[in-house]
Amino acid sequence: MNMKKIIYLLYFLLLAPAGMWAQDKRLSRQEFENEQREYFIRQAGLTEKETEQFFPLYFELQQKKRRLNREAMEQMRKGKGQELTETEYAHILETVANNRIACDELDLEYLRKYREVLSAKKIYLLQHAEMKFHRELLKRAKKK
Repeated sequence: MNMKKIIYLLYFLLLAPAGMWAQDKRLSRQEFENEQREYFIRQAGLTEKETEQFFPLYFELQQKKRRLNREAMEQMRKGKGQELTETEYAHILETVANNRIACDELDLEYLRKYREVLSAKKIYLLQHAEMKFHRELLKRAKKK
C-alpha cells in the first residue's frame, strides 16, 4: 500500500466522521455528541442505567483515539511535499502503524469495560449503530 492510500485510508476511517461535525457550522461538538448519543440509544434500545454507564466510557475511548489519530496524521504530514531520509520515512510509517495498533488495543480494552455494563448483544447493536451513524454523516456531507 503506498503512502497516498494510507493517508486516504486514515482520513476516511478515523478522521472524516469526527471532522464532519466541524463542517456544519451550526453543530458544536456537544450537539454532535448529543445527536450521536440519541441515535445510539434508539438503535440499541439502551435503558437509562445503561446509557449512564456506557457513554462516559464511549466518549473517553473516542477522545483517546482522536489523540492517537491526530498524532498519526501529524506524522503523515511531515512527509508531504518534501523529501525525507529513508530513516525518517520509516519512523513515520512505524509511528502510524503503532498508533493503529494502540487504537485496536484501546478498542479491545474498552470492549471489556463495556461488557461490565452491557450485554454482548447491546454492544453489537451499538457498534452497528456507530457504523450506520457515520454512513449517514457521509451522506449528509455529500448533500451539502
